[in-house]
Amino acid sequence: MSAPQTASAPHTAAPRTSYDWPLAPRPAVVRPFDPPEKRWQPGHRGVDLAAAPDAPVLAARAGTVHFAGVVAGKPTVSIRHADGIVTTYEPVVARVRRGEHIGRGQVIGVLAVGHAGCRAAACLHWGARQGSGRDAVYLNPLGLLGVLRVRLKPLMPEDVPGRGPLAVARR
Repeated sequence: MSAPQTASAPHTAAPRTSYDWPLAPRPAVVRPFDPPEKRWQPGHRGVDLAAAPDAPVLAARAGTVHFAGVVAGKPTVSIRHADGIVTTYEPVVARVRRGEHIGRGQVIGVLAVGHAGCRAAACLHWGARQGSGRDAVYLNPLGLLGVLRVRLKPLMPEDVPGRGPLAVARR
């Protein structure tokens, strides 16, 4: 039996998320998530990950294949997960069918070449969204992995209660 962990004992294990990278080994991010200000405006609603052509693409989490086919001329696979998030993978030649239950890390297809703007031999565009239709919210898929760094902006004087311009005007 091991000794209980005390408050002074270091905690070295990183928190484990329920999502994994959709490529192995861990790929380079060649284009980051850049959502539009308004949902109908252009933007980059996912991340582009560098890989070799024909690389196996893996399910980032267990789920059900929501879509496997062609969208706007690009082979695409979408997976609905138990938490309500749908992850998308393109251009991916599917090895799965709609309605199929898949496990985390299972090969769902192979990476095709031809992703516009890719600076690598091939790129996987990996996206994530919660909800559907007008209620859909696009998420940064890297956030599903727990690899994003949160940076806090400094408070401006007008943001501090009792110290902003209105507080000064009331004195």
